[in-house]
Amino acid sequence: MLSKGRGTTQRNYLMQLVCETLTGQREDIKTNQAIERGIALEPQARARYCLNEFDVTVTEVGFIPHPSIALFGASPDGLVNDDGLIEIKCPNTTTHIETILTGKPKYEYLLQMHGQMMCTGRNWCDFVSYDDRLPPNLAYYKIRIIKDDDLVNEIEQAVQVFIEKLKSEINKINQYVETPWQTRTSVTLPDASAN
Repeated sequence: MLSKGRGTTQRNYLMQLVCETLTGQREDIKTNQAIERGIALEPQARARYCLNEFDVTVTEVGFIPHPSIALFGASPDGLVNDDGLIEIKCPNTTTHIETILTGKPKYEYLLQMHGQMMCTGRNWCDFVSYDDRLPPNLAYYKIRIIKDDDLVNEIEQAVQVFIEKLKSEINKINQYVETPWQTRTSVTLPDASAN
């Protein structure tokens, strides 16, 4: 439901977390030029936000765990004053213009921001899309997202289901650790010549 047809991506992320749990090491995040560009432009976009908005203080933070759901947390791009957040994206020009024309962020970003609001207890998030390749009047676009309690409930349920799947996969792996190879039942493959 939340993944909107992204079952493979969800499964890949599940397997990544299983492996990180087993090894105790985070998997290297694969980057590309677009991701590196976005990381490099984030401070510029944050500065533009502070110039455009009056009387805001942005505090950069790291990972914030959810107050009651173990294994769930978020890393917002900043806390804004006492009740808000900022999430910055520096996408390709097509995505940036699409955001301006539709007046809304991609659904996956909406989920991300709601997850951040859940973890921080904040009630709104300013979504900033920034593309410095465009003229100044088009380079910066901000949308304020107000917390949607129905979406929060949906995310909480999906996170709980995902965490149960994660625990189940780790338990399956632990069976292999606890059972010596020699005592396992062997799997018989079908006879290829029977066809």
